[in-house]
Amino acid sequence: VQLVESGGGTVQAGGSLRLSCAASGSIFSINYMGWYRQAPGKQRELVALITSGGTTNYADSVKGRFTISRDNAKNTVYLQMNSLKPEDTAVYYCNCNFIAGPYSSRYNYWGQGTQVTVSS
Repeated sequence: VQLVESGGGTVQAGGSLRLSCAASGSIFSINYMGWYRQAPGKQRELVALITSGGTTNYADSVKGRFTISRDNAKNTVYLQMNSLKPEDTAVYYCNCNFIAGPYSSRYNYWGQGTQVTVSS
């Protein structure tokens, strides 16, 4: 299973970026996908996640600014980030929780990470 992320970059404060993460490989069903981030010297933290049914969960720090969405047919998750702040600067990681078959265990995979830098 591979998670391929794209969309990171550098933007000025107040700007927008859209991250994408496509999951491929031996995936029978995805339970949820999400985005985490890790800033230098800090622990990795949840940014947003979305379940197969469309239920979303956001970190308080991004509510109202970030929107997570999902294309189930493409096993792809998106993170639209608006009104970006310098404190949003971090490496953003895609996360996918899935099962590989009808009777298999759950797996939790991570993408390689994409850098988001917000300049003031």
